[in-house]
Amino acid sequence: MEILSVEHLTRVFGSGEGTVRALDDVSLSIEAGEFIAIVGSSGSGKSTLLHLMGGVDRPTSGTVRLMGEDIYRRTDEQLAIFRRREVGLIYQFNNLIPILSARENITLPALLDGRAVNENRLAELADALGLDGRMNHLPSQLSGGQQQRVAIARALMNAPAVILADEPTGNLDSRNSAEVMGLLRESSERFKQTLVVITHDEDIALMADRVIAIEDGRVASDARRT
Repeated sequence: MEILSVEHLTRVFGSGEGTVRALDDVSLSIEAGEFIAIVGSSGSGKSTLLHLMGGVDRPTSGTVRLMGEDIYRRTDEQLAIFRRREVGLIYQFNNLIPILSARENITLPALLDGRAVNENRLAELADALGLDGRMNHLPSQLSGGQQQRVAIARALMNAPAVILADEPTGNLDSRNSAEVMGLLRESSERFKQTLVVITHDEDIALMADRVIAIEDGRVASDARRT
C-alpha cells in the first residue's frame, strides 16, 4: 500500500544567473513499511527531497502526498503540526535542547501540542533504545550515540507513520553508527513505520529494502534489493 508519493517535484532557489535547480521534476512512490536509502553526492538534491517530503520547505512546483493528501495544501501553522504529529524527523546534528533532560526533549512534541505524555510509549521507547537510566540526564551528560538515540525517540514518540532521517549517523563513529542504524531499523519494524534515510554510508544503504540514487536533482536509479 502506498503511503507517501512525490509527483513532479521541483525546487528552485534564487533567480537569474544565481538560479539553482535543487530538484528537477522528481516523482516516486513509497510503500508502507519500506526501508529506503536515498544516496547521492553532496549537492545532488537528496536532502532537499527529504525536507520537502517532511514539510520542512515548500516546493516550487509539484506535490507531496501522505496517505493520499497533498501536504502543501496546508498553511504554515498546519505544516508545523504535521511535522510534530505525522512524520518523525531525524537530523545528523540531533538538535536537542541543551537545558532540557532526555525525557523533556523526547516528550517536547507532545507538550507543544498541549497533550498528555503517553507514559507507556515513553517507557517502551526508553527500553527499545537503551535509554533506561538516562532519562533525567542533560544532553551534555550523554554520549554522542545516546544523544542520537534521544533524537530518535523524540521522532518516534508520537508514533508517526513515516520516519525521515537526514544523515542520522553522519556525526558518529563506526561503532555508534552501526548501533544507531540497527536501533532505527528495529524500532521501525517494531512500531510498523516507513523509514527513509539519507546517507553517504554504503553499509547503511545495504541495509535498506530499496536504494534511490539522486544526481543533479533527478532520480538516477531506483533499485529494490532482493
